[in-house]
Amino acid sequence: MKKAGILNRHLCGALAELGHGHTVLVCDAGMPIPTGPRIVDLAFRAGVPSFAEILDGLLAELVVEGATAAREVDEANPSTSTLLHARFPDVLTLVPHERLKELSAHAHLVVRTGEARPYANVLLRCGVAF
Repeated sequence: MKKAGILNRHLCGALAELGHGHTVLVCDAGMPIPTGPRIVDLAFRAGVPSFAEILDGLLAELVVEGATAAREVDEANPSTSTLLHARFPDVLTLVPHERLKELSAHAHLVVRTGEARPYANVLLRCGVAF
């Protein structure tokens, strides 16, 4: 039995299958989930677990070389915007929300949170540790 890190077996297994260049959508409870990617739905209740909580857990285990979020987050959800700019100061790209949804259709993994604030979504591009 694991004693630390992400304990959810479905999420652990999905993360272990990721490779360089694969993408992971971390999304709020309202984001339309595309058909195709593997989905790990962690949503329990509105706000639980939060986007920030899941993102930080994933960042502790993944190498991320790029991140894409909806440009609308800056105005509609300043706290998530601040979080994204802080976590990805040099690799964050902002695109229109419709474009983020298009890009998400090609994600390898979708991790749905219980976040209930708008535009709390980010598409992570996996890097390598060497």
